Amino acid sequence: MTGTVYKSTGSWYMVKSPTGEFFKCRAKGRLRLSNFKSTNPIAVGDHVDFELEMKSDETTGVISHIHDRRNYIVRKSVNLSKQTHIIASNIDQALLIVTINNPVTTTSFIDRFLVTAEAYHIHSVLLFNKIDTYDAEARAESLLLQERYRKIGYSCLEISAQNKINTGAVKAQMKGKVNMISGHSGVGKSTLVNALDLDLNLRTAAISDQHQQGQHTTTFAEMFDLKFDAQIIDTPGIRGFGIVDMAPEEIGDYFPEILKLKQDCKFNNCLHKDEPKCAVKIGVECGDIAESRYLSYLQILEGDQGNYRIDIYPDF
Repeated sequence: MTGTVYKSTGSWYMVKSPTGEFFKCRAKGRLRLSNFKSTNPIAVGDHVDFELEMKSDETTGVISHIHDRRNYIVRKSVNLSKQTHIIASNIDQALLIVTINNPVTTTSFIDRFLVTAEAYHIHSVLLFNKIDTYDAEARAESLLLQERYRKIGYSCLEISAQNKINTGAVKAQMKGKVNMISGHSGVGKSTLVNALDLDLNLRTAAISDQHQQGQHTTTFAEMFDLKFDAQIIDTPGIRGFGIVDMAPEEIGDYFPEILKLKQDCKFNNCLHKDEPKCAVKIGVECGDIAESRYLSYLQILEGDQGNYRIDIYPDF
């Protein structure tokens, strides 16, 4: 039987069958010997083959095969630095929740997320949350950021998950897709999921007053079916987002505004750092490229990489 993994808790997986039934499954032992060095061989979003086994008190399943993934997001294991942990797979669209304050989402974090998604052809949408709480200064900053990212081709939506402002537009954006929702802890991921479907009741928590950081309310990735023909994968809050395994000469290709200008550089192998007659640096000086975006590019180029990435099989 083939199904889709909806929840992973490390040793057990909730798998949805083609008939809509959910089964608690475990991985067959040999899956743990895969060549992919991961702390978890199976992730939310995986399409798997499983066989049912009858026990005296319940029916469970054994996962025997993982189908090829279109893409997946991973992070390095905290305790096993040479291994990775797969957060989710087979994603159609990534929704990044941004908050100007309470907590702060930095442009560096936004840019790393977008660069990673660009590299693996995952469509991204920026959701500017908590707009009902902004004073004039925060509102101006939000509008400035939205203008900056719309200019280079990204969809931006203003929302209030708490008060269900503009959630209809979010639903329209998500319909027919497997959506991964991400962002720092405390930006309102679980609150938004609850607002999108009243039947869901995900646990939420308040922001820490002392550190203005969110408290982790989602400890495992989990996928939910929504009433309006969409799936959403709720993920644990991410404090940092970095890029790994990306060659220096290709990083600029995942900044749309840099890719647009690089053909006008004097040198074909220009890294847009110290080279003369660099069209990208001229673009920064002229305001065609936002300085914050260029600084994000330099940080990634210089190896300030971090622990998170999205990966994809090369034949897709």
